[in-house]
Amino acid sequence: MSTYEIKTHQEGRTYNKPHFFILNKGLNSGRPMDQPCPNCFVITTVSEETRESLYYLCLSLKTGQFFGYYLKGSVIPFICISDAKTVINTALQNYELQQWELKVEKLKKITAFEQNLKLQLKAISKLKIALLRS
Repeated sequence: MSTYEIKTHQEGRTYNKPHFFILNKGLNSGRPMDQPCPNCFVITTVSEETRESLYYLCLSLKTGQFFGYYLKGSVIPFICISDAKTVINTALQNYELQQWELKVEKLKKITAFEQNLKLQLKAISKLKIALLRS
């Protein structure tokens, strides 16, 4: 896998290379995002393929609670950029290409299924409201 660069995101800054964001404050620290928020890191890569692979790697690390060990702070927990880099680099060292590609495909399907369920729940909620108002 190619190299990546991780930096603190600055409001209003745009990026030309393929990139995604990682939340760095709160209990969801380490969660990858497509859109920036005030408290996040940005990971830039050289190719879209590398970006996608790193995105799903970070998603699996967040889901597996690997970032949780490095949370600091008593009121609002946060993760340092060096700790985030450590977690990602450790995962990349244990990276096996064929096995990881299968996991990425499964994660994509699960994420799509999860989005579909969220849409269904929203539609059911609207249906309940419509039923009660009539």
